[in-house]
Amino acid sequence: MIEPRLNYVSCPGPAAVRQGQSPTQEHRMAWWEWNATGNPQHPHVVVCAHGLSRQGRDFDTLARALCHRVRVVCPDVVGRGHSDWLADPMGYHVGQYAADMLALLQHLHQQSPLDALDWVGTSMGGLIGMALCGQPGLPLPVPVRRLVLNDVGPAIQWEALVRIGQYLGQPVRFASEQQAADMLWTLSTGFGPHTPQQWMDLTRPLLRALPEGGWGLHYDPAIAVPFRALTQEAAAAGESALWQWYDQIQARTLLLRGAQSDLLSRATAQAMGQRGPRAMLVEFEGVGHAPTLVADDQVAAVTSFLLS
Repeated sequence: MIEPRLNYVSCPGPAAVRQGQSPTQEHRMAWWEWNATGNPQHPHVVVCAHGLSRQGRDFDTLARALCHRVRVVCPDVVGRGHSDWLADPMGYHVGQYAADMLALLQHLHQQSPLDALDWVGTSMGGLIGMALCGQPGLPLPVPVRRLVLNDVGPAIQWEALVRIGQYLGQPVRFASEQQAADMLWTLSTGFGPHTPQQWMDLTRPLLRALPEGGWGLHYDPAIAVPFRALTQEAAAAGESALWQWYDQIQARTLLLRGAQSDLLSRATAQAMGQRGPRAMLVEFEGVGHAPTLVADDQVAAVTSFLLS
């Protein structure tokens, strides 16, 4: 079976200092590369960016479906997975994440010039994609050609943010991987139907072994600090800026929505089809926030859009 290669790129902004390390003005972002094209420097790159408390291995199934035709890059956004944690928790925001992605894209372009660039973003990863595609002055090596927004848009339902805030950053310790999978499933039923093996494959990369034994979650609990500081008024003010980004997107855009999503309303999804890049909408019945891009119909929707 095809497996990814783990890489790192340096990004501006100080990392949290760990025992035995010296302070630095940079942090490292991990990224997973999938490439079965036969060309290690294939010029067509698809970046897959994950959600708020997830990591790059969420896209294993999709990456395996794409990697014979394109080079697939799946970052662990800073504070998650194998990436560094930030010194300042208030640095966990879309602006920092977009700057890190620019550093990654410039690194890839310096390695070998990119001819085509596509973006697949789930939830937070979609917001990062909107930031990159909707600000024309950013130094992208090439424009984003096709953009997939997975269950996210400029207007985010406040009730969904409240729900996520109830568990984000809470200290947890699991005795086993199976206990972790069972507990995380109780928080993730909105992801829709999964077999036990599919859910374990999604769970295992979320875990890290704890020094005292057992398993904890892979992310910096401090990612919850700016999230919990967000007010309903600030979220409403941010919505205006997000719509401005969305309306300036030039990439051909596919919008995926879980039909039972509590984060992306149907009204917002319909509005996104009528303005800006006029996104093509595909909905998945029996799924809330957010489609995991593991089910065959979800993978087919993305691969056909990117490779047609």
